[in-house]
Amino acid sequence: MNDTSAPPPGRPGAGAKIRVRRANADTGARPGQPPAVARSAQTAEGGERVSKLMAARGLCSRREADAYIEQGLVFVNGERVTQLGTRAAPDAAITMAGEARARQENQATILLHKPVGYVSGQAEDGYKPAVTLISARSQWAEDRGRRFQPACLKGLAPAGRLDIDSTGLLVLTQDGRVARQLIGEDSSVEKEYLVRVSGTLDERGLKLLNHGLSLDDRQLRPARVERLNEDQLRFVLREGRKRQIRRMCELVGLKVTGLKRVRIGRVCLGDLPPGQWRFLKKGERF
Repeated sequence: MNDTSAPPPGRPGAGAKIRVRRANADTGARPGQPPAVARSAQTAEGGERVSKLMAARGLCSRREADAYIEQGLVFVNGERVTQLGTRAAPDAAITMAGEARARQENQATILLHKPVGYVSGQAEDGYKPAVTLISARSQWAEDRGRRFQPACLKGLAPAGRLDIDSTGLLVLTQDGRVARQLIGEDSSVEKEYLVRVSGTLDERGLKLLNHGLSLDDRQLRPARVERLNEDQLRFVLREGRKRQIRRMCELVGLKVTGLKRVRIGRVCLGDLPPGQWRFLKKGERF
């Protein structure tokens, strides 16, 4: 009498199915698919580094990607990646484990109204960096959601610069995605400034401010510059060269006497008082 409990030739038994399901659970593959290792695109010659692909897709920064890879939290076509420098096809499916996504949700992005006298980054010439203003005491009273914790300061860095003698909106973040969006090479996020000037501006000078000037032998991207009144201009830029607005104004015979950044992308300074800060809200996007 035949043993009907034995699997037919060429078909796995129940134990094999369980092992396949477990393998797929470990690698992130969908049920019913073969173990992901057989589908790996990682070793394809001419591929890109997985960390570079992740950064290009806005999943995280390259530094964060390397950390997630080392911790086994990244999957390429369903296969767990743990080796730094691993390459993948440009169209490979790349996902992150839930633990990595949860960490990203907890990363802080802070909006500070920087006053005059603070530098954006590292301390220089005796001036304090803007990050020293971030504390429980200086959190805006109207920021009623998340509260300050010391962990918010770990790895917190400015996503862009604001001159020591300028004031207004400065973004500091722990999130590489935000930093890349605001200061990456391909960033096109608008920054809006209110600029007080002295001197005479004619129509030719105004036209040059909008397009036609160069700094450091490189032509500037087109800007939107309009006259608000006798001594105030409104600038909207999509780049951030060092002291760009001040140098632009000098080229057309103007001197900047006051500069305030009031908007970055869709996020406005609003009523945030000088020297105080708030968290970027959930759902708030640049």
